[in-house]
Amino acid sequence: MMAQKDVRTGFIGLGSQGGAMARRMVEEGYPLTLWARRKESLTPYHDTAATYVDTVEEMGELADHIGICVVDDAGVRDVAERLIPSMRPGSRLVIHSTIHPDTCVDIARTAAERDILLVDAPVSGGGQGAASRTLTVMMGGTKEAIAAVRPVLETFSGLMVHIGDVGAGQLAKLVNNSLMAAHVALGYEALAIGTAIGLDRPALTELIKVSSGRSFGFDVAARLSAPSEFAHGAKLLAKDVRLLREVLGDREAFSLLGATSEPFLMEAIALSH
Repeated sequence: MMAQKDVRTGFIGLGSQGGAMARRMVEEGYPLTLWARRKESLTPYHDTAATYVDTVEEMGELADHIGICVVDDAGVRDVAERLIPSMRPGSRLVIHSTIHPDTCVDIARTAAERDILLVDAPVSGGGQGAASRTLTVMMGGTKEAIAAVRPVLETFSGLMVHIGDVGAGQLAKLVNNSLMAAHVALGYEALAIGTAIGLDRPALTELIKVSSGRSFGFDVAARLSAPSEFAHGAKLLAKDVRLLREVLGDREAFSLLGATSEPFLMEAIALSH
């Protein structure tokens, strides 16, 4: 058992991604407080040293460092509006959710009025990456804020990149996920083309996986027999592609990325119903 750290941490958003991150924090010895809308979400942590609170406000009073990993902008705003008034000056709020950069900027402005440091730090690598301490963390914030949160984030990360001011982490995540979506779409189409011209799909898949056309997105596409099998992932990626479109507007740079990914994502979602 590792020695307990001095920083009191909290976490909200215990899904497959956030839950694994929270578990790494407590396993590394950080005092951890959890809150969840559904009490059954806390059950997996009964075998840890984590403690629980009944309200978001209680967590704000207790913790020095709080991570948020809820699904969308509305959820992050709701949690932040309840947390910030109860947080102490000098404490840190870290947004791991993938949301619009402007949402993070707005919340950071409110947090700064109470001398609370905010970092937007979306991640890539999934729950498995958190468990194996290999997540990539894309961080936006001041140098002071990044230095303050880095030790806690090290419990689940393999690579942490400070990419700019608040909101920059979200921008990087949206670009990354939009590229991922395009890779899945192109990979699926490439295999369909190969089959149409008479190539053996398993053989083509095998050779691409060790050749220059390989990508993580292709690996995902290779497992699909139909777009509908990617419905869950498509819904999440479609949200991120939409957010990047909102940020970039009609810029030509997005038109190609969107045109590549969006038809496949929409088909995957539509066929799942």
